Amino acid sequence: MSVWRGNADGGAFETFTVPSRKSQTVLDVVSWIQQSADPTLTYRYACRVGMCGSCAMMVNGEPRWTCRTHVSRVLDGDRLEIAPLRNLPVIKDLAADMDPFFDKWVKAGGAHRPSRSRDEPIQQVSPDERGRVEANKAIECINCSVCYAACDTVAANADYLGPAALQRAWTLYNDVKVEDRNAVLDAVSGRAAA
Repeated sequence: MSVWRGNADGGAFETFTVPSRKSQTVLDVVSWIQQSADPTLTYRYACRVGMCGSCAMMVNGEPRWTCRTHVSRVLDGDRLEIAPLRNLPVIKDLAADMDPFFDKWVKAGGAHRPSRSRDEPIQQVSPDERGRVEANKAIECINCSVCYAACDTVAANADYLGPAALQRAWTLYNDVKVEDRNAVLDAVSGRAAA
């Protein structure tokens, strides 16, 4: 198993021999390395069940949730290469700096701006309302940045907002509770004030 080691100034892959176990995930491999071979290995994880997305890393060149990725399904011969998410700066080892991802999410108008104040009654929205149906199509995003790491347009254009930010804007644009939908369009089209 090869694991990327380093920081924003550079690094290299380091090879580890990890015991194989039944139903072993890539996160299990990374955890074993940190617990049994090198306690200085830096990485992130939280839920271990595919709900938070914090364990996302590059696995054999593909961005994946490492807690849901079984080693047996991604081994390339005996090769398993684990690296930090691409298109993001590296903090240390397998931990990427998520700030650029979230900065673009905010730039795309990711914050909900309700049409009513907290003093007014909650606006009732039918689940069959056309905008609600459209918004529901993308509401499950957990902001793991896997789509951002996979996106070649992000890699080629630092100003491109990325798929998660645009998906969030789409969700808000279709939300009938959003006060100014044109502000959402302005944000993703670059017309919003900086």
